Amino acid sequence: MVDNAAVQDMTDVMTKFTAYIGKRLPTDVKSKLAELRGNEKNEMANVIYDSMAENQDAADKLNRPSCQDTGVIQYFVSVGSKFPLLGELEAILRDATLGATKLGPLRHNAVEAFDEKNTGSNTGSRIPWLDWEIMPGEDSATIEVYMAGGGCTLPGASTVLMPGQGYEGVVDFVFDVITSRGVNACPPLLVGVGVSTAAETAARLSKKAILRSVGSHHPNPKAAKMETLLEEGLNELGIGPQGLTGSSSVMGVNIESSARHPSTIGVAVSTGCWAHRRGRIKFNSDLTYEILSHEGVVL
Repeated sequence: MVDNAAVQDMTDVMTKFTAYIGKRLPTDVKSKLAELRGNEKNEMANVIYDSMAENQDAADKLNRPSCQDTGVIQYFVSVGSKFPLLGELEAILRDATLGATKLGPLRHNAVEAFDEKNTGSNTGSRIPWLDWEIMPGEDSATIEVYMAGGGCTLPGASTVLMPGQGYEGVVDFVFDVITSRGVNACPPLLVGVGVSTAAETAARLSKKAILRSVGSHHPNPKAAKMETLLEEGLNELGIGPQGLTGSSSVMGVNIESSARHPSTIGVAVSTGCWAHRRGRIKFNSDLTYEILSHEGVVL
């Protein structure tokens, strides 16, 4: 029997949390932007970083979204098979999106493909997008909220490399994507790279990569070294904040990978803009919760 009160309680929390994500950046992103500002020597870049900080302060004080594009809502759910509301989660997150759209308020960004009609609610066919990972025997749920804006989504690309291109081909692909479209995504960017067998598995991993904390590293030392080298190389491009030149083009590069077919390397790139709006919240089986992405939050 469904506990309707529990469903409503979780819906209320996710409504508030989703709306909150549009207004305040996660702690790691704020810290990284402050670090980049402190290391920047370019005068124009510093003016832009200061403007970014002022924008965030105003969003906080006025309780408004920090960017007019509050994106398409995506939820990445890691949930235990024994979580009491497992069967109700999809409806909870859809209702939370509806509620957050009004509470935020969030811009209406769900347009039905082919019909070209805005639903006016940030919900639609398969939206909010849900990505599921079931944890056998566990009774908690960790939910990542991500606002996929139009700008930060533009550089998204995925391909399968020809045999023989190897990991050098991965590097070439990342640079091709960022140099061709990265300036459109409001840098400095958090770059996610997926390495797998096929285009679709690499794409999913690249999105999971930008949900990782800024400054975290792949557990494989070779992949971690590639993260560092890519970050250094992309920063040498001098794209700078908002693409107007500067010392840093990216906040970091995160790689996620899987075992792959011996003759193929699938590679994908996803990016998060400087206003990288994502949040992580963990629910226990009794629906008490902990916000993991933002310090000092009271919903």
